[in-house]
Amino acid sequence: MLRIIVQYVLPLLLPFLVYAAYLALAHGRLPAWLDLPARQWALLGGTGLVLLAISLATWSLLSGSPPEEAYIPPRLEDGRIIPGTTVAQ
Repeated sequence: MLRIIVQYVLPLLLPFLVYAAYLALAHGRLPAWLDLPARQWALLGGTGLVLLAISLATWSLLSGSPPEEAYIPPRLEDGRIIPGTTVAQ
């Protein structure tokens, strides 16, 4: 659950939280979220989507097995399931 929050929700909500903190520091109080113009909502949402795309691309490029390893799929041997593995070529 924490992984889902960090990978998907946090990059999407981070611009909104940073903007709220900026407004709180600049005006000395919490902002009224309903008073934001549509342009600011679009900018914050777009920034969140860009951060989400960056985090997903980074995760997909930096995770998994090294490219020089071969994948051996799961198989059935003597009535037992042998899980899939990767081996160096």
